[in-house]
Amino acid sequence: MKSIIYSSLLFLALSTFFFVSCTSSVEEQSESDVFIVDSAYIAENFIKQEFMIPMRDGISLYTVVYTPVDSLQQYPIFMRRTPYSCAPYGKSNYPKALGPSDLFVSEGFIFVYQDVRGRFMSEGNFVDMRPHIDNKNDSTKIDESSDTYDTVDWLLKNLDNHNGKVGLYGISYPGFYAIAGAIQGHEAIKVVFPKSAIADWYFDDFHHHGAFFLPHFAMFYRYFGQPRPQPTENWPRPTFVPDTEDGYEFFMRYEPLSKISKGLFNNQVAFWDSIVAHPNYDDFWQKKSILPHLKGISSAVITVGGWFDAEDLYGPFHIYDEVEKNNPDLFNVLVVGPWSHGGMSRTSGNRLGYANFSNGKISPSQVYQERVELAAAIHFLKDNSTIINLPEALMYNTGLNQWREFNNWPPKHLSESILYFSIDNLLTLDKQDNEYVYNYTSDPQNPVPYTADTTNRMTKTYMVEDQRFLHGRNDVLSFSTPILNADITIAGKVISKLFVSLSETDADFVVKLIDVYPNDETLNTDSFNYAGFEQMIRSEVLRGRYRNSYENPQPFAPETVELVEFPLQDILHTFKKGHKIMVQIQSSWFPLVDINPQKYVENIYLATESDFVKQEIKLFCSEEYPSGIYFSSFEPEM
Repeated sequence: MKSIIYSSLLFLALSTFFFVSCTSSVEEQSESDVFIVDSAYIAENFIKQEFMIPMRDGISLYTVVYTPVDSLQQYPIFMRRTPYSCAPYGKSNYPKALGPSDLFVSEGFIFVYQDVRGRFMSEGNFVDMRPHIDNKNDSTKIDESSDTYDTVDWLLKNLDNHNGKVGLYGISYPGFYAIAGAIQGHEAIKVVFPKSAIADWYFDDFHHHGAFFLPHFAMFYRYFGQPRPQPTENWPRPTFVPDTEDGYEFFMRYEPLSKISKGLFNNQVAFWDSIVAHPNYDDFWQKKSILPHLKGISSAVITVGGWFDAEDLYGPFHIYDEVEKNNPDLFNVLVVGPWSHGGMSRTSGNRLGYANFSNGKISPSQVYQERVELAAAIHFLKDNSTIINLPEALMYNTGLNQWREFNNWPPKHLSESILYFSIDNLLTLDKQDNEYVYNYTSDPQNPVPYTADTTNRMTKTYMVEDQRFLHGRNDVLSFSTPILNADITIAGKVISKLFVSLSETDADFVVKLIDVYPNDETLNTDSFNYAGFEQMIRSEVLRGRYRNSYENPQPFAPETVELVEFPLQDILHTFKKGHKIMVQIQSSWFPLVDINPQKYVENIYLATESDFVKQEIKLFCSEEYPSGIYFSSFEPEM
């Protein structure tokens, strides 16, 4: 259990009730505290300054500071370092918002933004996920930790009206910079908020267990990956503009992936060349992981993630785990809500697509912003005297739409269970006495679509999308439980174990965990009927060649039964009485994931059209081959 202290009367009032429920009086109080923050408000209440701050190796980084006009007080510094621009540039131009949320603007902070090395108006060369250097024995050894340290040190020496305390925060890539800044951090850094943060780019964002997320990378790097020879205030023009919203049709033109460098990127995206050169989890990727370096941290860490973060779901759980393991006495808290990428700051959290996460009271994002983020910032960056407890893990149950507190994550003292694939496409908790074999044909010329939407992007909503659009496809295996006669809450890690044989030498495996609503479901809106809704709760893909090692891929031996095991990432979800649990298995997910040629080649990015072959895949289910979903639950009985 983590205890923090803060003195704001608003938070004292808010803390008088527990996270799971709220009273109308508190809701009214929250509504009455709303005020409008825009560029005019910020220009009236903050002084803007622009600096080029020198780093230890002589490179200077563009940094903008917004200080409250009231100079009679001292304020803590709240800083975000970003590769995405500190716009608007120019001393007379003010942004529409400051800080993690509008709540911070009236509370009194000095807000600092910095273009990281080599981006926009900063000097130097940019390196994607710049590797951390543990031993910096001379001034040429720099990384994101040292740049953060040098920036904080300069700010403390050169700014007026600060109180000597600094907080770091950021979403996604800036979340990576926040947690990197905590390593060997400046003693003035007191609290860090990595939100939806990247941890390891072989498992976050563009890679999932060796599979490549094609539209996510292409639509992002057409801007982000271009060279920046000189400091600039502007984003570059994209290397390509799709001529259709139909991503299935558009990206099929660029299979095999060897067509991408010239066809999409005009040979201007160097990081794509690095991906092609490093298909496996080799030293190139391992050095970019921040996880092995999360040691010796002295600032509090509050890691925040979204259950349905399509970009960086891996990062928050593993950052929290590594900080907890390597810094056992540290104030280290994990918060996960029903959010898409960055949704804790950008949305209410009440809905995602057609998935409803509202409890009819205070929104998940308001709970986080008021009772966690601002409360912790006030405590660690200002002097206060009122005690309130935060749990080790504050997690949103996406089936019951309730916050839950835990002393550990994953929770301890759960029941270990297995949902076996059984006869007649049944999911059961009973071990299999007989052997059942299911087979399907995987055809690279007719891959399974990942969404029913017509889009050339990775959607934010695919992770909760209704899966009924796949009914009738013979290349998708579907298994489901009988109607549940009691609630079952799955918490923590979910592992897929598939005993399979292939007619060829490679394959992808996509596994999806789905909550099937009753046919008489009464939760309906004007735009959607929830009867029979197949809401995806968790999904993941493994490129089969990496089933035994990400560093050393192996082909499958045709017609030989092998185990394919991989995690689906953590969940906290209650499958309600009257619902069903469904699992789907398939071997393509296009265009979300590039197409596996299915003939083993050393480097898929260099595959040719002749390598793409149709194949038969068999799933074996028996006592000898216990294929199933392995999970922990509070209530395993059905």
